[in-house]
Amino acid sequence: MLANKKIAVVYRSGSGFTKEYATWLSQELHCELLPGKTTKVSDLLKYDTIIYGGGLYAIGINGFDLIKKNYEQLKCKELIVFAVGASPVREATIQAVRDVNIPEEMRSHIQFYYLRGGFNYKKLSPLNKVLMQIKKIQLKKMKNSDADAKGMLESYDHPLDFTNKKNLRPILESLGQSYE
Repeated sequence: MLANKKIAVVYRSGSGFTKEYATWLSQELHCELLPGKTTKVSDLLKYDTIIYGGGLYAIGINGFDLIKKNYEQLKCKELIVFAVGASPVREATIQAVRDVNIPEEMRSHIQFYYLRGGFNYKKLSPLNKVLMQIKKIQLKKMKNSDADAKGMLESYDHPLDFTNKKNLRPILESLGQSYE
């Protein structure tokens, strides 16, 4: 089934978690791995299946405009999108990320997955460090912090990494690929 498909995994990763998942996927599928920052829509037209992965920044999928803005040219392809974030995998989180990023008219054609990545403050760009410092101040001001907020505050000093190859199982299975 996969032998007849030309597949590309495209990714945008700010701190490495998305790149790790994308690399694992390309290895499992024996397909091309393309950095989203330099990939153009013309590069994607030769593939049957396009898997796009991007890290989450304020609930937006990093670089997803490559797919969204070029959807008319790509809608004849099998499109799979995965977002990588530090938040726990919960149905409400998955739905919120999907709804904010994928317009309703595209949802029936784009398979969407949320993968838990991590958070490493030291790996952020200078701009994202400033933004996350603002978020840290907001978290500290919360009177009744929940466990997620407390965990996020702790992660500024103690990086978190929840990446795991097994998290790719649903994506691989959707392509007819068994995963051990």
